[in-house]
Amino acid sequence: MSEGVIVIDDERDFLESVRRGLIGAGFRRLSLETSPRKAAEAFRRGESFDVALIDVSMPEMDGVALLEEIKNTSPDTECIMITAVNEARVAVECLKKGAYDYLIKPISRDDLVSAVKRALERKRLLQVLSVGKVKQRPRILNKAAFRPIITQSEKILRLLKEAELHAVSDVPVLITGESGTGKELIAKAIHQCSPRSGFPFTSINMASLTDNLFEAEFFGHTKGAFTGADKERAGFLECTHRGTLFLDEIGDLPYDFQGKLLRVLQDGEFMKLGTSVARRVDIRIIAATNTDLEMLRAKHLFRNDLFWRLKGAWLHIPPLRERKEDLFILIQSFLKEFCGKKEGMGIAGDAMAALAAYDFPGNIRELRSIVQAALNLAGEGPLSMKSLPPYVLKIAAQDKKQQSASEEPAAAKPLAHMEREYILKAYEQTGENKLRTAKLLGIGLNTLRRKLSSYGVE
Repeated sequence: MSEGVIVIDDERDFLESVRRGLIGAGFRRLSLETSPRKAAEAFRRGESFDVALIDVSMPEMDGVALLEEIKNTSPDTECIMITAVNEARVAVECLKKGAYDYLIKPISRDDLVSAVKRALERKRLLQVLSVGKVKQRPRILNKAAFRPIITQSEKILRLLKEAELHAVSDVPVLITGESGTGKELIAKAIHQCSPRSGFPFTSINMASLTDNLFEAEFFGHTKGAFTGADKERAGFLECTHRGTLFLDEIGDLPYDFQGKLLRVLQDGEFMKLGTSVARRVDIRIIAATNTDLEMLRAKHLFRNDLFWRLKGAWLHIPPLRERKEDLFILIQSFLKEFCGKKEGMGIAGDAMAALAAYDFPGNIRELRSIVQAALNLAGEGPLSMKSLPPYVLKIAAQDKKQQSASEEPAAAKPLAHMEREYILKAYEQTGENKLRTAKLLGIGLNTLRRKLSSYGVE
């Protein structure tokens, strides 16, 4: 685990015992300190720790004073107080001053690890709650894991930050959203920036598993479990041990099997076909669906207990029609994917406006298919209206007709704003080269200069 934990205690034997216990539980970034003053100085220098374990009784500076110092300089650090004397007065004082928990020596390894994990979970929960409240754009730390997700939408960036915060724990995640919004991409990103990233990521489409195949594929089977089973076979659970199991279209899971999946979530146990011996497995489950699980629950087609288990963390991806600010950069990404660095493969302004008027019921997956098909028809030049599919052109024509019927069309300002953003992005992408930008956009150089001038760009 990458979370930072500092332990401050004047007893070296106790520090060594805590070190062994936390390292055995998977914690790697540990700092041990016998001097409370040196610990306070570390926080003043800006050193960052997620959890601080603080002995109450120490020379030089007592633990309560150190607690106050830490909460003043690093209020996000969760503090756990440790003492050999069980005094209610001291415990209450520590909690009032911001301590998260209070442990009495001697402390068992399980109690220690449990307390640290609870403190980390509280810290993550507070961070998730704060994502939607802060005004500045959230900063993604694991950029490599989230690089495949192309966006400049504030909604999506905040969603990705929530996903990153949940990734470091083992809490199950439920991802909802329409088909084609990128649910599996987010699931993979969560896995990549989790402590399980070095182990398998297994993706299963639950709609593809029939009733007859489900148990054999999911749990595996022993030799002789059924006709033709001439050897033992590992199922998805065993193959994903210590990794992440992604269950796509979880709403299609047959009701009879939902209880068996619940047992895996609750106890980490399953039984292969052909045996009554339970086996243990260590996996993290991420589920996704484009169906309304609330409706399925109301119809008694989806278990309530499984729903609440899966919904440890809930991430809802908005459809592309609600994040049109991503349209331009997605198109540019697909053009680069299909054409590489080939010159002139941009998109004309009227074609961009036509796509902006379309709602994309198939979301990003549909946009990618449209761009790929349009490139086949565009030849050597930029994408134009002629290369777009008829159903997109029909919507664009209807949108244009509605605009012309109004003296001040409601969509005129947003469209002008989108054109401005589109042109400036292309200008930035070409390194502010006007000639290359004009070719990319499929417009005249003088037209580009006039547009840039109107935007205050010379």
